[in-house]
Amino acid sequence: MKKALIAYVATLLTFLLLDGIWLGVLMAPTYRELLGSLMLEKPLLVPAAVFYCLYVFGCVVFVVLPAMTWQRAARLGALLGLVAYGTYDLTNWATLRGWSVQVTLMDWAWGTFATALACTVGFVVTGRYGGSARHR
Repeated sequence: MKKALIAYVATLLTFLLLDGIWLGVLMAPTYRELLGSLMLEKPLLVPAAVFYCLYVFGCVVFVVLPAMTWQRAARLGALLGLVAYGTYDLTNWATLRGWSVQVTLMDWAWGTFATALACTVGFVVTGRYGGSARHR
């Protein structure tokens, strides 16, 4: 239980930090320009919080805890990000008028990278503080 909690908190904090920098600082003007009227003035916090909690739960269950090395955590995290963000972005591209191939590829690449990095950090922190010799 302690190991799972450490994995969850480490992965969540990493993902929130990465996504906060990406969405709030680096890419906010670009997303506003490319998505225009599709974006709300202020994001809805409850669905966003549910997304982050649920997505990180999947990261921990399917990647962080079963990975045996940080390299495997990175690869599996990238794969999970590729699948999850790919389904989201491709569905939006297929169904939304203002969703372009540029937004699809940019967001898909970001999700793949961010998930890989968050899972890797979650794995490393869990190995250091979670009390499992297999993570060291």
